[in-house]
Amino acid sequence: MHADAPLRADDLLPGDTPLRLIDQDGADDPAGSAAIAPARIPSPELLREGYRRLVLARRLNDQADALVRQGRLAVYPSSHGQEACEVAAAMVLADEDWMFPTYRDTVAVIERGVDPFEAFVLLRGDWHSGYDPTEHHVAPQSTPLATQLLHAVGFAHAARMRGEDTVVLAMCGDGATSEGDFHEAMNFAAVFHLPVVFLVQNNGFAISVPLSRQTAAPSLAHKGVGYGMRGRLVDGNDLAALLAVLGEAVEEAREGGGPTLVEAVTYRVKSHTNADDATRYRTKDEVEPWLARDPLLRMRSWLTAKGALDEGDDAEAHAHAERVAADLRAAIMTDAEPHPEDLFAHVYATPTPQLREQAEQLSAELAAANSSSTEGVSR
Repeated sequence: MHADAPLRADDLLPGDTPLRLIDQDGADDPAGSAAIAPARIPSPELLREGYRRLVLARRLNDQADALVRQGRLAVYPSSHGQEACEVAAAMVLADEDWMFPTYRDTVAVIERGVDPFEAFVLLRGDWHSGYDPTEHHVAPQSTPLATQLLHAVGFAHAARMRGEDTVVLAMCGDGATSEGDFHEAMNFAAVFHLPVVFLVQNNGFAISVPLSRQTAAPSLAHKGVGYGMRGRLVDGNDLAALLAVLGEAVEEAREGGGPTLVEAVTYRVKSHTNADDATRYRTKDEVEPWLARDPLLRMRSWLTAKGALDEGDDAEAHAHAERVAADLRAAIMTDAEPHPEDLFAHVYATPTPQLREQAEQLSAELAAANSSSTEGVSR
């Protein structure tokens, strides 16, 4: 659907159930395959690469949990169980595209090419954002709900005005859909027909608030039609379906077809963060069925059945993930040397007179302290 094609309600509405290409047992889903153009169905080679990324994603989540317990990270919002969404988000983007992630999307940031250590230092609280957003086209991770969505549509609008071939992937969770910023971003993107793909990872909870207290709509994807935007509903634990749906949405946006709202139905297996106790608002019986829908197990079963993954491939994927985790662990365990002058280094591109005055005052105080220390030693 291109920019000059008329929009019909039937074209905008999502399916009644999440699209799925591979079921939780690792078998092909004929109904899902029939609903997707053959050219959009990912190849076994692409899915093998996706599985390798899933293995790394899970290992990074586990490593981050351990680093929190060791006091090396202040907090970690885990994407355990949601790794298929994280991996697919990175895989469908071209180099010139941009990702606008949330605080739970550290794995997607790393899969986009950001060094794991740079992605994680934000979570131990010792650096601004941790990475250079312009290097890999990844915006800083956003903790306030939905604020990054406005940034994303503004960025897409500016890129189009500059004549750039850029698609923006704006990521959020189900809780963000209750925010006013979500409405404003969706409306702006649809009215101006911007090249934005909104990926909502519906993991069932906004901290402790279940989806049933967030919306009465048939699905979050149904919200798209109210803005004049395509809504797509997909199984968020099926990497193949995610690559197909997100890939199509990105291609539509690049060709002038406007924005798409994609709801990926998944589940937050772990607590909201290490500071949360999920047992206070849900039971183990509720979590248990989702463990059987694990995206890694599903993808490994399918690849093995197709003869696209053997024990050697699997072992190498895990060995690679372990090497990355070991490097991250070693880097995080190294304490950073704080530099007080950095307080003023990244506030404004051109420092204000007040900031310059404060920086000069601090430098003078540090110099005086160093001088006193040196005199004391000499005596």
